[in-house]
Amino acid sequence: MIKAVIFDLDNTLVDFMFLKDSAVNSAIHAMIDAGLDYPSETIKNKVNEIYKERGIEYQEVFDKLLFDLTGEINYKILSAGIVAYRTAREAALKPYPKVLPTLLSLIKMGLKLAVVSDAPGKEAWLRLSYLNFHHLFDVVVTFSDSNERKPSPVPFNLALKKLNLKADECLMIGDWAERDVVGAKSVGMKTVFARYGDTFDTQNPGSDFDIKDISELTDIIKNLNNKN
Repeated sequence: MIKAVIFDLDNTLVDFMFLKDSAVNSAIHAMIDAGLDYPSETIKNKVNEIYKERGIEYQEVFDKLLFDLTGEINYKILSAGIVAYRTAREAALKPYPKVLPTLLSLIKMGLKLAVVSDAPGKEAWLRLSYLNFHHLFDVVVTFSDSNERKPSPVPFNLALKKLNLKADECLMIGDWAERDVVGAKSVGMKTVFARYGDTFDTQNPGSDFDIKDISELTDIIKNLNNKN
């Protein structure tokens, strides 16, 4: 009997890569306008290089960008980039289609909802709160809570402990097969691959279910629970 659905956050509930790209592009244009004398393509490549080295959630990316390019941090340019980034990020932060009605339907079905994310706690909660989703989830486990990234079983087991449920009572949905599917399966959960958020062109996710629309979750759970 499925009693809870555990969601990945980025590229499962929200289109994180679209958000990130929009915010970075806005920041680059603002920094050039403020006096950063480099082609936008050069700056974008350097930003991507820093994210690859330090992680996509690295918070001082523009500080490092300016220091690496110019040997100093010009706070006029830095502040212009940060403000533009934050403004564009908020404008682009939207859930995928049908996410909210699906979450509400699951709650009406009596299911608990949880998030297991590799994002830092502050950033994950900011995204959830901005979307007004922070009241919908019974449990949220971030990297700040577990200090382990998926596919480690640690964040999944922590979510189970907080939910007070067994692994076979939970269904995990995520877009990154090597992290979300592998990690959830390692502790005994059923898994759903969020193909609509896949950025790797994954051919064989190894999940129990593979969906192109998040609303498909409700029928999957109804069918699973009707078999029990």
